[in-house]
Amino acid sequence: MSILASTYSHQGLCKEAEKLEVQVLEISKRVLGAEHPDTLSSMGSRDKKEGAGSGAPRYTVKHEQSGINIFRSRPVEGGREAGSAGSRDKKEGAGSGAPRYTDKHGQSGVNIFTSRPEKEAEKLGVQVLEIRKRVLGAEHPDTLISMSNLASTYSSQGLWKEADKLGVQVLEIRKRVLGAEHPHTLASMSILASTYSHQGLCKEAEKLGVQVLEIRKRVLGAEHPDTLTSMGNLGSTYSRQGLQKEAEKLGVQVLEIRKRVLGAEHPDTLTSMGNLGSTYSRQGLQKEAEKLGVQVLEIRKRVLGAEHPDTLTSMGNLGSTYSRQGLQKEAEKLGVQVLEIRKRVLGAEHPDTLISMGNLALTYSRQGLWKEAEKLEVQVLEIRKRVLGAEHPDTLASMNNLAFTYYRSSRCDEAIEMMKNVVNLRTKVIGADHPDTLASLEGLNYMSRTTAPPPRHSDTTATDEASSAETQGLERQMEGRITSQREPKKALKDRGWIRRLKRVLVP
Repeated sequence: MSILASTYSHQGLCKEAEKLEVQVLEISKRVLGAEHPDTLSSMGSRDKKEGAGSGAPRYTVKHEQSGINIFRSRPVEGGREAGSAGSRDKKEGAGSGAPRYTDKHGQSGVNIFTSRPEKEAEKLGVQVLEIRKRVLGAEHPDTLISMSNLASTYSSQGLWKEADKLGVQVLEIRKRVLGAEHPHTLASMSILASTYSHQGLCKEAEKLGVQVLEIRKRVLGAEHPDTLTSMGNLGSTYSRQGLQKEAEKLGVQVLEIRKRVLGAEHPDTLTSMGNLGSTYSRQGLQKEAEKLGVQVLEIRKRVLGAEHPDTLTSMGNLGSTYSRQGLQKEAEKLGVQVLEIRKRVLGAEHPDTLISMGNLALTYSRQGLWKEAEKLEVQVLEIRKRVLGAEHPDTLASMNNLAFTYYRSSRCDEAIEMMKNVVNLRTKVIGADHPDTLASLEGLNYMSRTTAPPPRHSDTTATDEASSAETQGLERQMEGRITSQREPKKALKDRGWIRRLKRVLVP
């Protein structure tokens, strides 16, 4: 039953997978007992032991990562997708809203395609961790897997500090017990790098990413799947710092090797194509991005089907590329298709459905259809406030986007007040130095010093929610960011945004 549930999950049949997983858990509790290892694994939602085989689905998050399966957040369609479901490449350590990662070949407390609420996942994760600590000990491999999975659940909720704390603990224990070059230790380093990256600590993320890549190259070889995943993840970290040429160089290497070793239609190869397309898009090379996006979409449609989550991610990313080229009608057509399918298959409040709504709103906005954009953005914001909470990073991204829509609609006072709130909350939740906070601050500064809304395609407009940066499983662009946010953080500091923050924040 568990294997069948996993099969359903990778086909995007979330409800069928969840139904079987619940049955397995109930039977295991009744027959084996609440603290039996198999019961605990079922509670963790197929929380398999690490090292269960190199063929296990690789995690990734908004950036690719090896040996760990991930879930969706961040903030990544307009920005770009998250990769393919079975073999995502992105960072081992998913973000708020990205496919949740899990430990090296284990799986996270919530399946990447399952819509189980995050709080329920957290509750189960805490239970499993407490029992394993008591029964097995704090340093047992299964206990460490549970800690990693709980960290991933925290990440998916945008609770980066909590995720960071657990990630550091797991890494320190594994280094001491297993050694610095053990596969599980390297997996923990990758997960922690992803957590750092989502907090805007790109230098720390880069440092860990380089270490993992160097060790894997030396120990596993330059063409090993985990080495290639590390290369993809490091490329994503470079991209976040605005180092697109470095990101492109790594992306091209990974794609060429995967094409040769795995074949042009392998899921990992398609993920690499999507990631490289995202890098091209960030450099303004939209034609190159479009070419790769079309290829990935056509193959996924044929191999996976038109309604598979990865296919829908590719559609969303291609729509984002069209939108950036000014082809808004083509972008709208794809955006409507993705939204309709996700509503029907996943439900109106599923995180991926909300991403699609946000991206379609942006497409409307770029056409000057402010009312249509506002209607969708208000829906997304209300749902996220209710489901995720008022201070969740995804909720704040929605507020950011809605503030820009108000501003463009000449509702400047409302826009400024909402953006002040975003700046305050982002400062509180993710810190004054985080790229998202700096981006919102720059947007607030622009609104405060200008009297008329920006042109339709101004660089100060909000970016796509998922900005096509193919991450492991969901498009999830860096929603809610303004385009100029792609500047390196140091450049923003040099322009005085940190100094201005204290003058702008309201009590």
